[in-house]
Amino acid sequence: MSQVLHTPPPAPARAEGDLAALAARHGLSVSGARPTLTQYVRQLWARRHFITAFATAKLTAQYSQAKLGQVWQVATPLLNAAVYYFIFGVLLGTKHGVADYIPFLVTGVFVWTFTQSSIMAGTRAISGNLGLVRALHFPRAALPISFALQQLQQLLFSMAALVFILFLCGVPIGLSWALTVPTLVLQFVFNAGISMVMARMGAKTPDLAQLMPFILRTWMYVSGVMFSIDKTLKNTTLPHWAQTLLEANPAAVYIDLMRFALIDSFKAHQLPHHVWAYAVGWALLAGVGGFVYFWKAEERYGRG
Repeated sequence: MSQVLHTPPPAPARAEGDLAALAARHGLSVSGARPTLTQYVRQLWARRHFITAFATAKLTAQYSQAKLGQVWQVATPLLNAAVYYFIFGVLLGTKHGVADYIPFLVTGVFVWTFTQSSIMAGTRAISGNLGLVRALHFPRAALPISFALQQLQQLLFSMAALVFILFLCGVPIGLSWALTVPTLVLQFVFNAGISMVMARMGAKTPDLAQLMPFILRTWMYVSGVMFSIDKTLKNTTLPHWAQTLLEANPAAVYIDLMRFALIDSFKAHQLPHHVWAYAVGWALLAGVGGFVYFWKAEERYGRG
């Protein structure tokens, strides 16, 4: 006796389309769907007050457990500068031939710290805030941007100490100090863009946060934080392409622009050619490119 197995008929091909039409008819949409780029920008702008408040709260809480509190916002980069001065300026002699070496070094350390801290915070922006990401609906780009803004606020606190050091070293106030504003704006856009790139990568690979300190330390050593790139290139046999990479290095570009703005002895001929084109180009490339790259994975953050 044979037994005939009957399989249920396949669902009509139009069922999926019917469901989509039914959802559209009742105003339903896909949960967590990525908005268009224009809508995303509007949502982000609507939450600008949250971004600034979140950045300020993070900055305030950063040293809340320390007895000296917010003093560490200025003391930490100053102590780093003191260590670099002893190792590189005194022991390795990089201060020789560099006018106003202490302001030169402190400016480099402060500006570099802004980029370094923004990238490190951005790497953990999603993976370190999964509870917030999963609990609330908001454009996720608000997190890496707010962390970059937090580091900008940190730098502005440190700038007060930098100005005091400049006065102690006899550096006069000049009209060029106004150039710090466009320099910081461009650097902030660059930092925020790189932070968004690292936030997306860090959300998928949390172990990346353990690797980044080594990458950033290497980047610092080739960015002219402790030495003059202009002086080094004059006494080197590096191939032309390597010299061009050193000059076009975005961290070095923003550091040199800040030194040119603040330090009277740092002259225009020490800047790389087309330095403002480099500064604007890096800001646009990282800012726009990083934003679009982060937005493309918007619906995947906090899942899995």
